[in-house]
Amino acid sequence: MSFRPRSSKRWSLGDSYGFIASYVEAQARRGPALHALRPTKSLRRTPLRCLSVTRKTDAASTSEPGAPEQPPQDSASAAAQAQASRRGFHNYFVTHLPSSSLHPDSRISGPHHRLPRAAATRYVPTPGSSPAPAAAPPNVSSNRDLTVVRIPLRSAKHHFGVAESRGQRPHNEDTNQAGTIDLPSFAKRTPISLVRNAMKKSGEATTADSAFGDPQIFYFAVFDGHGGNQCSDFLREELHGYIEEAATEFELKSSLKANRKNAQETQQPPTLMMRDKDAGGAKQLKNVDLKGPQEVKDAAEIPEKNTHGGIKEVDNAEAMAGSKPEPAEGNESKALRLQKSLVKEYKDAIGGYFRRFNPPHFGLRREPDAPEPPVTIESVLTYAFLRADLDFIRAQARKPDPDDPYVSDAALNNDEILGAPHHSPPSGHGIGGGKRFKGGSTASIALISTPTPAPFWHPAATSTLLVAHVGDTRILLCETSTGLAKPLTSDHHPSSPSEAQRLRRYTASFITDSFGEERIQGLANSRAFGDMQSKRLGVSAEPEITRTEIGQAQYSFIVLMSDGVSGTLSDQEIVDIVKEAKTPEEGATDVVNYASEVTSNGDNATCLVVRLGGWERRSEGGLGSLGTKEIRDYRRNEALDPRRGRR
Repeated sequence: MSFRPRSSKRWSLGDSYGFIASYVEAQARRGPALHALRPTKSLRRTPLRCLSVTRKTDAASTSEPGAPEQPPQDSASAAAQAQASRRGFHNYFVTHLPSSSLHPDSRISGPHHRLPRAAATRYVPTPGSSPAPAAAPPNVSSNRDLTVVRIPLRSAKHHFGVAESRGQRPHNEDTNQAGTIDLPSFAKRTPISLVRNAMKKSGEATTADSAFGDPQIFYFAVFDGHGGNQCSDFLREELHGYIEEAATEFELKSSLKANRKNAQETQQPPTLMMRDKDAGGAKQLKNVDLKGPQEVKDAAEIPEKNTHGGIKEVDNAEAMAGSKPEPAEGNESKALRLQKSLVKEYKDAIGGYFRRFNPPHFGLRREPDAPEPPVTIESVLTYAFLRADLDFIRAQARKPDPDDPYVSDAALNNDEILGAPHHSPPSGHGIGGGKRFKGGSTASIALISTPTPAPFWHPAATSTLLVAHVGDTRILLCETSTGLAKPLTSDHHPSSPSEAQRLRRYTASFITDSFGEERIQGLANSRAFGDMQSKRLGVSAEPEITRTEIGQAQYSFIVLMSDGVSGTLSDQEIVDIVKEAKTPEEGATDVVNYASEVTSNGDNATCLVVRLGGWERRSEGGLGSLGTKEIRDYRRNEALDPRRGRR
């Protein structure tokens, strides 16, 4: 008896993924029972999605022409596969890193030999020989200068840092998010010469392009929940998806599309983009016009000690004025139709304040003969915020109320029409738990778009910062030349003049609590996601949007925080603490630790710090970090004094 020799092919990682994909597809065909199950995180990962698609293609290509056609999949299987194919959030960014003498590129870049240079001779083909040396390895790039890598943003501690604490509360209701988002670029166009120059001086790394062919857009967000964490968790997992979905529905195009072709013709090759590292950054940092302490002393808003030994706090400043919205290419008629439909849904579902609702950046009220309003990234963000809020409110309204003495007898699928819900979240998952959630959440997000592949944290880079804000979470900029805090958000409280004017048309009066703070239906925030019982009175999620053009090394860093930080410390104290840190991660940790140490209410505290081009000179402008040093030491001593207790 003779035996056939075994195949020399070994089991590879691709075979393992293929086996897993076939197992998942088999589970999806078992029946409608799978439709009620929520897919696990492993089913939503990109490698599994790609491999499952590859297996289906291979199966189709290897089937015989006369083979019977596969029966169509049922709706449960299709829904399961659709959910499995959805990708998760990009909590990383893709970049090009150069090779160096300390970390050489391990790839082979030419014929592999160990001959000394003196023994190496030029290859001269002989008659009948091949035109190229046979020793050259196939499919090997000759570029040894660039390596494409994927870097988790939370691991890039010299560029981003986050810290959080639950304080004295039993649970932490704050959430946050950081990564990249699939959006067309909204950065301001730059001249071609500046594009080429910035790319040449892009420093030690350049970010790769997004799915739209533009430089990647970075997304940072902080959410402060109240009454629970269901709404803040929903925003962390879904809000970026709503923004991407709105941009797709509006058919938003890139702001760099017009001159992308010309830019590609004049850009330097990748090897030249990585040179002049020191010259590019050092020159821009040196050109920063630093102000002296006396020049900024009057503009600095620093708390002071009063005659009774207490601290005279300063009110949070209003947001700095932003740039006007830039019209972008898109489908104006479709965008206007979607905006009108959303406003009508609010009017029919909630009423009250929303019966005469005219959101900012929506072109609803215009002359009959006027042209359709242009599509802007601001209108996309406004639509995404309002759509996410309405979906969350509707989902809670369909759930049984735990405070209702009567048992809800609504059908389990009363939110479905022909097997599909009215409007499901972009991920396809359910919203919240099994019972009605009456709380809500604030939200502050920051989007950063650059016109060139040079990363926004490089001193020679310019970028566009877009902030969308609801509630009392805050976002600050630190100006390099003066060292002053520049707020990009204003607190949405009933005591705010702009908010009071907006709400008094629908609310007869506000309630003042024992601390002297005005509230609407017991809420300190006049804008928020959720809070379904106060929606009719005007507690909406219409965002306040600020566009800021960031010049070369103009600002040092961005700080995003919840009111557990901003409610205890002034804006200038926060940026001064970050100035003394070596990295953004250390700065975020120091801010949260200090706020938790000196706070009097023990609220949840969250802080995100993002590095910008002027980071290296963050402590040189104006008063540096010494402007609030005295008051910070006084706060700490007061908090640690056992004879005084917490005030």
